[in-house]
Amino acid sequence: MPTTLGTGEHRYRVVENFAKLPDGWSLTDVASVAVDSKDRVYVFNRGDHPMVVLDRDGNFIKSWGEGEFSRAHGLHIDADDNLYCTDDGDHTVRKCSTDGKVLLTIGIPNKPAPFMSGEPFHRCTHTALSPKGEIYVSDGYGNACVHKYTPDGKLIKTWGEPGTDPGQFNIVHNIATDADGWVYVADRENHRVQVFDGNGRYETQWNNLHRPCALCCCGGGKQPNFVIGELGPGMAVNRKVPNLGPRLSIVDHTGKRIARLGGEQGPGVETGKFLAPHGIALDSRGDIYVGEVGVTDWKTSFPDTEMPAAVRVTRCLQKLEKV
Repeated sequence: MPTTLGTGEHRYRVVENFAKLPDGWSLTDVASVAVDSKDRVYVFNRGDHPMVVLDRDGNFIKSWGEGEFSRAHGLHIDADDNLYCTDDGDHTVRKCSTDGKVLLTIGIPNKPAPFMSGEPFHRCTHTALSPKGEIYVSDGYGNACVHKYTPDGKLIKTWGEPGTDPGQFNIVHNIATDADGWVYVADRENHRVQVFDGNGRYETQWNNLHRPCALCCCGGGKQPNFVIGELGPGMAVNRKVPNLGPRLSIVDHTGKRIARLGGEQGPGVETGKFLAPHGIALDSRGDIYVGEVGVTDWKTSFPDTEMPAAVRVTRCLQKLEKV
């Protein structure tokens, strides 16, 4: 029988062996995913073919980005199917067409800003767009802030600093917006999602999360839901503690949890378990695509176990089909 996760209206069937790649290809870590208006799935990964494009059944369509990207991290797609590719290896955001043509580059390749300077970028992580097309960039590992840009890439403002208080960040890892222009930031190592207005004014925060890593706003209405990918334990002392993830949580627009998928018994390659959810996207039918950085995270979760070959090939991409 197929494995099903979730409860009630939020039940999902795990599609095994989803990605069908050309012989000899590997995805390695899948940092992020996006789905276009034709339900084509863009898989931003750290293998030899950084952008792999699949149909909704997992069949290979094409690839691009070879030699273009240093280290895939974030991927966002707009209403016109333009892709915003965040590369934390060379500290840039590239806006690309669906065939890989670079339309805009924000940041100077391979020239990071000083560590924790607040200047863009030092290992930026993700992007999101305002209803007016303004670009928000979470910045990320070597900074602790969010930058706001005009649609053509001119810096408008920056907010945030290291810390644990409201408006401060400890690894600002992902970012999303809704139709009203609210900005949602996955503040990973502070175990929360912070909510801001479009100008960076702190509004509230969502707690009871464990290392929120992936963040996806579902639907463009006034009261959208969000799917949050949570990492499991990152320290040896709590590595085997149950009920800490990795998992997916579905919350409403106020941050109230309405469903949880997996994570009760820790990470694993077994069907129904996750390794390290890092990027999430939904298609037109409500199916969930999960990109995972299982290769990078393997030694954290399984320091004494050899990594199965499947993790490097296709296991870092999962599809959950809505029931």
